[in-house]
Amino acid sequence: MSDNTARMRNIFRIKTSRALDRMEDPREALDDSYDQQVRMLQQVRRGLAEVATARKRIELQGQELGARYQRLTQHAQEALNQGREDLARTALERRALLENRVTTLRDQHAALQKQQTQLEDNERRLAERIESFRVEKETMKATYTASQAQVRANEVAAGISTQLNDSAAGLNRAKDKIAQMQARAAATEELIATGALHDQSAPADSDLERQLSAGMTRADIERQLKSMKEADGTAHDSVARDEDAWLSIGS
Repeated sequence: MSDNTARMRNIFRIKTSRALDRMEDPREALDDSYDQQVRMLQQVRRGLAEVATARKRIELQGQELGARYQRLTQHAQEALNQGREDLARTALERRALLENRVTTLRDQHAALQKQQTQLEDNERRLAERIESFRVEKETMKATYTASQAQVRANEVAAGISTQLNDSAAGLNRAKDKIAQMQARAAATEELIATGALHDQSAPADSDLERQLSAGMTRADIERQLKSMKEADGTAHDSVARDEDAWLSIGS
């Protein structure tokens, strides 16, 4: 498996993992759970408000019945004071009916009061539990976000390290190629200088001519040395002082 293929698979795996993380983000799951609990608390509070309203309505009815009960009691007393026992009896009979209704309302009021107390306790406990869950939820979300940022930073650092390794490997390969080319250039230059490697663009037999020319140059130098040894110093000095002596150089 080549390095490029391995890198592509790693990139694909990282992108796939990120896509799954977005689909299964625990922060969203925590928020959804919190929202559900808040909706439950709202339902409990609505129920509590309805029970409290019903209890208050019964209280108002009971107060009205109580006021009527007092009036009937007064009517019965006034009727007796006036010698009207029949009216007093009617007032007491009506008051007796009110007593039954008040008893029923009192029982209903007690049941609603008990239900309201239970709902208040449930609402308080649920609110405390939701608040505790909210604090824990935010802490977990912050922890997840920090961990996610650390993972991304590590992935970036790993990517930079991979790029640096690739760059270093490329630099080393370039250095090797340069060293090989320099060695090849030096070797070919040496071969050309020794005549082992012929210049294909040079004229035919140029290598022989070059060697013969080098031999003639060495023979000429030997003759010049011998001539200088045999010549006297005066003639040499006169040639050296001649301003146009350079014209005879090589002749």
